[in-house]
Parts: sequence; C-alpha cells; structure tokens
Amino acid sequence: MSTSLVIDTSTNRTVVGVVTDGKLIWSGHRDGATAHGPSLPLLAEEAITEHNIDQVIVGMGPGPFTGLRVGIAFAHTFARARNIEVIGICSLDAIAAQINEKDFIIATDARRKEWYWARYTDGIRVGEPEVSFPTYVEKIATTVHFGLFPDLIAMTDLAKQRPITEPMYLRRPDAVATADRP
Repeated sequence: MSTSLVIDTSTNRTVVGVVTDGKLIWSGHRDGATAHGPSLPLLAEEAITEHNIDQVIVGMGPGPFTGLRVGIAFAHTFARARNIEVIGICSLDAIAAQINEKDFIIATDARRKEWYWARYTDGIRVGEPEVSFPTYVEKIATTVHFGLFPDLIAMTDLAKQRPITEPMYLRRPDAVATADRP
C-alpha cells in the first residue's frame, strides 16, 4: 500500500492531499496568492497526522516563482527528512485531467495580466506550457478552461507516467544580483 503526500502551490491556492492506492483519503486547501508559506506547513501537518507517507508528489508549475519555490522546497525538505522519494509533475497536466474534451487549453493566472497555459488534445499536452496575454490565448483556442486547480489523484497518476525534475519557470526572475545590475 503506497501513500503519497501531494502538494501544489502553482496557483493562488495551496493544495495538499494524501492519496493511498489511488484514493484521496485527506485533502485541504487555503486560498491566497501570497499565503503559500504559512499555509503549507499547517496543511501538511493536518494531512500527515494519521498517515505514514511513502512519497511526495509536487506540482512543478508553471507558476509564479515564489509560490513554486515554497511548494518545491517544502516537498524536498519533507522527503529528505524521511528519506523518501519526491516526484514532480506539470500542474497544468493535473488540471487537464479533469476535462473530457477533444481540444482545449488550460490556463492559470500568471499575474501581470498574463496567463500560464498549455494546449491539450484528448487530454494529452501538445507542446510546452507558455505565458501570454489572455487575448492571445483566447484568439488561438476554441475552448479555454481558466480558474481550475490541480486534481490530487491525477497528480499521483501523472507521477507514474510523466514525472518532471525541473521547476517550470516561464519568466526570467525579477531579482537581479547587484553585480549584474546596470
């Protein structure tokens, strides 16, 4: 019996769940684009109270830099402390798993009046995620699903099929080292 702690901080919602053998046995979330840091440890503490965790599955984005770093750093720290595996997945793929259509786009808020998005055909991502203005995305799509959150069971399924190892940052960092400033 495998039990996964599942974490996603790629959207304005911090999502945590416990999935055992394909069944969601605990889930919780807190909303707030800047609340990932304080929310994640509290949710994880609730999640693991009665469960022995075998692996951690974490959404690797795309998403805002700070939110992703909170989730990814927490997942790696939690796993390292327990000597268990961390598996990353594309957060947009975990949202797309909820949609049963032929051709569609999944989009999430990238802030700065932009969207993170990816196109899907029969539930499979076509190409890499991008960041663009909503007007562009709406122009190229027949159907856009916006405002959804990753499905925790889908995250565990994706971890078996399409794991990723690097965070999906689609923008250059805002912070610049003093030495690199003009």
